[in-house]
Amino acid sequence: MHADALTLLRDWTAPDDGQERLRRAYVAHLEEHPDGLSRTCRPSHLTAGALIVSADHREVLLTLHAKAREWYHTGGHCEPGDATLAAAALREGREESGLDRLDLDPVPIQLDRHDVPFCGPAGGGPVHHLDVRFVAVAAADAVHAVSEESLDVAWWPVDALPGTADLPALVERALARLGSRPAGQSSGSSSAAI
Repeated sequence: MHADALTLLRDWTAPDDGQERLRRAYVAHLEEHPDGLSRTCRPSHLTAGALIVSADHREVLLTLHAKAREWYHTGGHCEPGDATLAAAALREGREESGLDRLDLDPVPIQLDRHDVPFCGPAGGGPVHHLDVRFVAVAAADAVHAVSEESLDVAWWPVDALPGTADLPALVERALARLGSRPAGQSSGSSSAAI
């Protein structure tokens, strides 16, 4: 999986300067840390996420994270059985949504580095997730379920997202990848654009 992630990120074409800086930082992290995909790699490790979009591209399925108590796309830590970052994102998407049929695009749509105060042992210092985000499309008849990691799972209109700061940019990139909206066109959300 380490070799796959390194190749994927070396070859990925970042959509802007900020994403390119992150891409280079992720590559450097993996070059320096053979365990860079493991939650035991401190203070930073790669994680994988999937933004699940409805079949008609009008809604996204978000999970109300039990620890953070905020709405997020599905995602989490890579596991030893995951062959690729895309496979980890797909597994997390299925586990956290209850959906067994997801069509995942294997090319990342966004990178995001963020602090996670509740990840890891108490007193162990700050942990940083180097998230690699993908887009997945749900089947038209998809019925979701709440997982143990969530307080709720719900569909949200792409133009009426909850207040989580980075969701509008992630949704915008996903819709652009799916051909639903040109990159850079506003989704109508009041939050910051790409």
